[in-house]
Order: sequence, then structure tokens, then C-alpha cells
Amino acid sequence: MSTAAELRDMSDEQLEFALKETREELFHLRFQSATERLDAPSQMKRLRREIARILTIQNERKLAGATASEES
Repeated sequence: MSTAAELRDMSDEQLEFALKETREELFHLRFQSATERLDAPSQMKRLRREIARILTIQNERKLAGATASEES
């Protein structure tokens, strides 16, 4: 699991890749959950929070870019 500080150090491309990988992992966990083969249900919560962190950081960057362009 990545902390918010580690995610902020990543480039935009790395964040996109991390988001894609995390969503795929959550997708596979959902299938395991549906077939009752999930070993650690807490993993789903952890992945949802990590997705939220990534999306928050991406939104912060987008807003910062928009603010910077408005000030110019």
C-alpha cells in the first residue's frame, strides 16, 4: 500500500498506472468475494481507499494546473 506522500512523489503516468493496477486487483478480489474464496476481506477496503487516494491526488494536480493557468 502506498501512502499519500509516496503517491505525491509519483509522476502523472505512474499514478495512472498505479490506478489501473489497483482497479484490476480490486476487480479480481470482487470475483473471489462472489465465489466466497476471499481470504482477507479487509483487502477490498484497503484497495478502495488507495484508489480514492490516487484519484484525490490526480484531482489536486488538475485543480492546481487550472489555477496556475488562470493566474497567467
